[in-house]
Amino acid sequence: MLWTIIVILVVLWLLGFSVFHVAGGLIHILLVIAVIVLVVKLVTGRGV
Repeated sequence: MLWTIIVILVVLWLLGFSVFHVAGGLIHILLVIAVIVLVVKLVTGRGV
């Protein structure tokens, strides 16, 4: 489930560069949060 969320956020982030200039900042923040959550899960050793 986490991988699905990360993929969706990456796609939205890429769309933010070309289509959604207004929501680009919000999408970048969400992408950073998703990456932080992924790193924390990998470091703690829990299955993703």
